[in-house]
Amino acid sequence: MAVAEEDLDRRNGDDDGVAAGGMARAQSKPDPTTADAGRLAPRYDPLDMEQEIYAEWLRRGYFHQEVDPSRKPFCIVIPPPNVTGSLHIGHALDNTLQDILVRWHRMMGDNTVWIPGTDHAGIATQVKVEAALAKEGLSRHDLGREEFVRRVWQWKEKYGGTIRSQLQRLGASCDWERERFTMDEGLSRAVRQVFVRLYEKGLIYRGTYIINWCPRCRTSLSDLEVEHEDSKGTLYYIKYPLTKPSGGDGHVTVATTRPETMLGDTAVAVNPRDPRYARLIGAKVVLPIMGREIPIIADDHADPEFGTGAVKVTPAHDPNDFEIGLRHGLPAVKVIGEDGRMTKEAGKYEGLDRYDCRGKVVEELACLGLLEKVEPHDYAVGHCQRCNSVVEPMISRQWFVKMKPLAGPALEAVRDGRLRFVPERFAKVYLNWMENVHDWCISRQLWWGHRIPVWYCGECGEASASAEDLTRCPKCGSTSLEQDPDVLDTWFSSALWPFSTMGWPEATPELRHLYPTSVLVTAYDIIFFWVARMIFMGLEFMGNVPFRDVFIHGLVRAASGKKMSKSLGTGVDPLEVVDRCGADVLRFTLVSGNTPGNDMRFREERLEASRNFANKLWNAARFVLMNLGDFDPANVDERALRLLPADRWIRSRVNRVAQEVDSHLRSYEVGEAARALYDFTWDEFCDWYIEISKARLYGSDDLARSTARFVLWETLGKVLRLLHPFMPFITEGIWRRLPGTSGSVMVSAWPTFEERLDDPDAEAEMVTIMSVTRAIRSIRSEMNVPAQKKVAAVAVAEGRTAQALQTGRDLVMRLAGLERLRVEKELEHKPEKAAHAVVAGVEVYVPLGGIIDLESEIRRLERDMRAAEAALEAAERKLSNPGFLEKASEEVIDRERARRGEYAEKRERLAALLQDLRA
Repeated sequence: MAVAEEDLDRRNGDDDGVAAGGMARAQSKPDPTTADAGRLAPRYDPLDMEQEIYAEWLRRGYFHQEVDPSRKPFCIVIPPPNVTGSLHIGHALDNTLQDILVRWHRMMGDNTVWIPGTDHAGIATQVKVEAALAKEGLSRHDLGREEFVRRVWQWKEKYGGTIRSQLQRLGASCDWERERFTMDEGLSRAVRQVFVRLYEKGLIYRGTYIINWCPRCRTSLSDLEVEHEDSKGTLYYIKYPLTKPSGGDGHVTVATTRPETMLGDTAVAVNPRDPRYARLIGAKVVLPIMGREIPIIADDHADPEFGTGAVKVTPAHDPNDFEIGLRHGLPAVKVIGEDGRMTKEAGKYEGLDRYDCRGKVVEELACLGLLEKVEPHDYAVGHCQRCNSVVEPMISRQWFVKMKPLAGPALEAVRDGRLRFVPERFAKVYLNWMENVHDWCISRQLWWGHRIPVWYCGECGEASASAEDLTRCPKCGSTSLEQDPDVLDTWFSSALWPFSTMGWPEATPELRHLYPTSVLVTAYDIIFFWVARMIFMGLEFMGNVPFRDVFIHGLVRAASGKKMSKSLGTGVDPLEVVDRCGADVLRFTLVSGNTPGNDMRFREERLEASRNFANKLWNAARFVLMNLGDFDPANVDERALRLLPADRWIRSRVNRVAQEVDSHLRSYEVGEAARALYDFTWDEFCDWYIEISKARLYGSDDLARSTARFVLWETLGKVLRLLHPFMPFITEGIWRRLPGTSGSVMVSAWPTFEERLDDPDAEAEMVTIMSVTRAIRSIRSEMNVPAQKKVAAVAVAEGRTAQALQTGRDLVMRLAGLERLRVEKELEHKPEKAAHAVVAGVEVYVPLGGIIDLESEIRRLERDMRAAEAALEAAERKLSNPGFLEKASEEVIDRERARRGEYAEKRERLAALLQDLRA
């Protein structure tokens, strides 16, 4: 049920307090949604109203709902953006989609809760604060851990609300009273509880494995924090001499892109099925420069097709080599340190930067005659997402989560349908990753974040995990305790987001009523790193999935189809678009044509189309409001109205569109819902019904005028309600000026399909009338008939189609500029010199003799025909050229194919017109 405005006023005291999220006070200005009621400004200017409308929504508490077990719940938790971040185009799409679903369910009367919040973003935030300290000539080590963390909190309080205010500019109707932060006391308590429970079950352990290490940030990284960039590198072919007992003066050549790591080699691997090396398996080689002997081993990882087929094995600095080392019991020699410099294990190269060392190693190998050759080699290099340093794979002692026991239930939840992915194809991506999941490294060598709740006893060496701060060793009672210095991976806390934000581990009313949440809306690029983790954490700690549906959307790309880039000038700042065009225009652009799971291209012309749509809606509403006069819907008796077929048609159509939009939203086809609303509003309501209504609005028949006013009012009201989730500001601005409305459109009832308004006969009649009118208008335009010139037309039709044209004769004549319209069942003789068209089962003839200069028009059409044929031939030549198809982008090829179709269609139409006029 919709929330009554007086109830909201009563609950919030109806005062003018400071709006949440830093919005300005509203009491000094009149209510922007009620001022100047009944009139709209001559032109639509979103900047005049959007922020004031949002402040009013906040003041009246429309976004907040208390838990109501008597109502159906609808709950979304926002994918928490980084507290360091600002709104980018991906955020804009993701949050627009969420807001559409939230506003829709709120209007349907569901107990709707959208929980917002931000992530503490361990590495990103620490990097920003350290950069600020560097300007003061300080490092975090100068401050010490406690003071540094205090500084980070200060920074968060000062800058942490940026993305919140930006989301508000976008129109996000989050329940800001429920806003959470991953470092909040409650969420921090949940993190510690989860860690301790998993630790006590043996699912969290400390071990030594290969991890991603950033030498600049001095921490381990998750896979998501590593961005792989294509790099033009070098492949070095190095000779490893065989020891004398194993083959005299021979050698084995290996190929590597990182010669500095050879200092830590502990084996050379060959494929057991590679005949070139079969006799050497078990032999030994001398590691160049270092001089130690290492074995030649057989392992399937060695690819006979890469390089020489023999590969160096460095277990301490390569994840694949680490696995080889485990299989063969090889030692791991760490030759690159956490600072990116060579360790003492690197011998004489100790202290050198890893890249300086590379040059020195290559130089020495050449001098020793052990550098066989060098060749260019392109490969992907991992970079730290935060500082862009090249990531170093490195063996390290870290904390891990055992994933196999947690992955099992998470796999079953998707297989048995408790949780579904939309589109379904992403379930396969998820299942494949979960079936092959590796243990998760959860420790980070940072100071900002949730510190690992493990204490080490200085007396007995016991390691104890506790959700509360420990002051005494549980084993020996000693007070000589030291907490683990590491913090948890940010994804550990965000994996708990669907239930930690609702107060877990307390059994809150929110958890009882709102969990599992209804849907998660997110992009496909974090299925593994966040979605999967929320699923297994929810199952482990809540005994249920965290959400019923996972609605996956694509990425927003540049017009070329490439990833957006600020440095290349292809990025789009959503707030700049909002400042220029308004939030509604940006929102509608982002969802128009959007299909679940697929990337979309952001083009300026699409933005312009949405802006034109907003203007169209504004002008149509302005026309309706200006012509309603003293209309009061409370005084209308529908039974007394004189409804024409056009009235029944538009009422039936908006009724059916409401059903269509509802269906699309239920299946998360948000782009299709937007398309249906755009087409109906622009074409049927604005271009047809408003034009049809003018004769009665300006006529002297009071009943006809009252009927037209009522249908205009009713249809506009439904259009505003249907469009509100997509374009909340403009619909609100118009709604409050519409007679008979109260409160906000967002708490009005969602239009539902009504059987009494369904009128297929009226729809069929209007399809005939509109099709014939369009055909005549098209002929007039193509044949250059002056706008003020009246023409005659003949329509050949039978049955109900003919009856519809007879009934709507006056309407067709007025809309198509006719002096007469003759409807015939059949023609004995076709009119001479008449252009014709066949539409909706009707043959339409428009005689043009005496109306235009036929000879001149024939010559013009012949010129146009030759031009169309030439353009068509050029397009076909281009599309049959293999060189063009190889070099051109997919977008350019698609555009050329579309042109070819347009030219072919134009040629056919011109040929038909010429045939008519020559007859």
